[in-house]
Amino acid sequence: MVSDFRKSDTAFYLNLKIVFLNNTVLYVKEYTDSTHRKYSFQWQYLSGNRIARWDNAPHYPNLPTFPHHVHLANGDVVESHDISLEEIMLFIISKQVP
Repeated sequence: MVSDFRKSDTAFYLNLKIVFLNNTVLYVKEYTDSTHRKYSFQWQYLSGNRIARWDNAPHYPNLPTFPHHVHLANGDVVESHDISLEEIMLFIISKQVP
């Protein structure tokens, strides 16, 4: 479901909710313009329990991949990279989540 989509000559904003057949959901928020990109991809169970969230909010400056990081289900925050929606989708497809 597309919750919001806005586009101009130099920028776009995307807000999606993708429900998968395995009872998980991916929430996508992405803003890109000519100078920067902000993103958050939260994968969770329909119950609301997080599986992982990838984002680039600048709140973990000690990570070598700052600002890119992943919040894991156990609460840990680990390194990531400037990840795309396509990469997230391929990752989710490769996992077997009950």
